[in-house]
Amino acid sequence: MSELITRLESDESFRQEAFPACRDRIFMAHAAVTAIPQVAISAMDEFNRASATGELDYSKVLLKDMDKVRVSAANLIQSSPDEIALLGPTSLGLSLVANGISWNEGDEIITYLDDYPANVYPWKFLERKGVKVVYLQPAETGAITPELVEAAMTPKTRLLALASNNFLTGFRLDTEAIGVLARKHGALFCLDAIQTCCAFETLAKDVDFMSADSHKWMLGPMTAGIVYVDKNRFEELEPSLLGAWNVKSPNFIAQDAVDFEPGGRRYEPGVLNAQGLVGMKASLDMLNGIGISAVAARLLELKAAICGGLRSMGFSVAGPETGINASGITSFTDPANPKRIESLYPYLLEKGIILSFRHDRAGVPYLRLSPHFYNTHFEIEAVMAAISNGRT
Repeated sequence: MSELITRLESDESFRQEAFPACRDRIFMAHAAVTAIPQVAISAMDEFNRASATGELDYSKVLLKDMDKVRVSAANLIQSSPDEIALLGPTSLGLSLVANGISWNEGDEIITYLDDYPANVYPWKFLERKGVKVVYLQPAETGAITPELVEAAMTPKTRLLALASNNFLTGFRLDTEAIGVLARKHGALFCLDAIQTCCAFETLAKDVDFMSADSHKWMLGPMTAGIVYVDKNRFEELEPSLLGAWNVKSPNFIAQDAVDFEPGGRRYEPGVLNAQGLVGMKASLDMLNGIGISAVAARLLELKAAICGGLRSMGFSVAGPETGINASGITSFTDPANPKRIESLYPYLLEKGIILSFRHDRAGVPYLRLSPHFYNTHFEIEAVMAAISNGRT
């Protein structure tokens, strides 16, 4: 366990200072919209102060400072900084992939209808171009395995478009194994990585394209994110959004020819969300400093405590608890009494416990807990006690 995680568990004053959400609530909704840590707040406050006083050097911020953000993002996924475009939300990056590839009629895309809609609609819309969308049908919600994917592949499979983690059940994709399959069959691999980036290792080497906004496990603000494009795919993925920033425009004068900026900047058509990206960088640097493997171990440790408590109360817990497919998301329901889940949600909110309320395709209600590394075992015990009291 890292020194920071150890101190957070033992020093409540320090934890509340570093993570203001801890001061008057128990925040366990990082798979939804995160609570931003103080290090990111401070970075964005400094940006705003300099902007308000006219001290901000925009030429530096929009170029040199943003290149520093690329370095932090590249360190996270172990890529080259010039393969990073600083774009959010996640759906924007996925749509850039969907719209930037030259598709042929009959090309096949393998995806999953019960992923978050951001990773469904960009691919489904390609049906109008004659692309065939093949939906995986796992036995359990989100249980996408390499065997299931390979069974769906054909010589016409052009792209695998999958999520690194199912947002409802928390079933985590074996991204490395899927990447091996994609290369074996000559297919491209695009990853919706928002539910694992900064929670579990999510590496560029396994994919061709990746998109993730920072407002979940990356502990950053909304609409600040990263889009990874393997440099070997730059020519294959044509920029579909054009503007003054990704097309070379010396002295801001439009040219007769469209000549893209180098690296990931070719996918950034206009001014970036610099304020948000400064905050995202601060959080990324903190998480990179801890080490994503340490964060992952902490999340699984907390998950084990959550699952044990829920099962002891008779709840049904979705997804795996251990192993390569386990994640920081724990969703639970009461098959015998779904109404109890619906009433439990507002009760927990009243008690200052922030979590998520979701349904599966069949309409079954679930409560979803998604703590991060700074949550404590004491908080887990408090949540379990509240659930026990509220279920009656």
